[in-house]
Amino acid sequence: MTSKQTRRTFINHSGKLTAGAAIGSLAASGLQAAEKKRPLYKISCTEYSLHKMIGKGELDHLDYVAFIRKHFNIDAVEYWNRPFFDKAEDEKYVADMRKRADDVGVGATAILVDGEGNLGDPQEKRRIDAVNRHKRWVSCAKQLGCHSIRVNARSKGSYEEQGKLAADGLRRLSEFGKEHGLNIIVENHGGLSSNGEWLAGVMKEVGLDNCGTLPDFGNFGDYDRYKGTRELMPYAKLVSAKSHDFDEQGNETRTDYRKIMKIVVDAGYHDYVGIEYEGGRLSEVEGIRATKKLLERVREQLG
Repeated sequence: MTSKQTRRTFINHSGKLTAGAAIGSLAASGLQAAEKKRPLYKISCTEYSLHKMIGKGELDHLDYVAFIRKHFNIDAVEYWNRPFFDKAEDEKYVADMRKRADDVGVGATAILVDGEGNLGDPQEKRRIDAVNRHKRWVSCAKQLGCHSIRVNARSKGSYEEQGKLAADGLRRLSEFGKEHGLNIIVENHGGLSSNGEWLAGVMKEVGLDNCGTLPDFGNFGDYDRYKGTRELMPYAKLVSAKSHDFDEQGNETRTDYRKIMKIVVDAGYHDYVGIEYEGGRLSEVEGIRATKKLLERVREQLG
């Protein structure tokens, strides 16, 4: 090989390395830009936020999703089973719900399920009956494109007894949910479920990856909400941003949203945070808007 060939070969090789490095640098920059564009967390809305309007007949359940898109420009919802309690197995009705959501580009995360019995009932027969009654909502959620159904973990007995009973019912239902690719998630919703340590212990007892939690900022009762949220976040598959009232600066008066959302994102959670306005001073529409604005402001601050 001549010296000219050697030099030419080196230059060609160096050029390829430089080009490769440039491409690699551009790819890395592209990934970093994509990361920056990706929101720290996404915002959805829970149907319960509009339960007064629905209860008064001012808003039809079937129009709920379109209403959320039109008035708040939110692209995902949590359904509440009460407004269509007798329609869970009506495939035509559920298909209509799905079409209406698809037509306005709104997805679904979960169905909040109430009124189907206690999954931790001390009597095995009633506990199994509750499990079976929840199964129809698993199928319904699957049809709607949800990833989960939210359930309660009510029980009776001692601290330890309730943990074992709730874990038994949840495990039975979660095994069914797993067959359908659905999660069973538990909200801190009164009784011992509002004790973060207890509910985290139930999750460990169940030991199934599709059984998780839905931490609700406002449902911890006397239990420290920040401690409880921190304990439940390792199992969280959805988060509920409960709100009641706001001060003049737009901050929620009972929960420090910046503090609690930092706990959420520090746990590695970047999915949907569902607005659940439950106040009385503002209208439901105003309450949802105020909560969304606060979540957006906190997201910008934390980002």
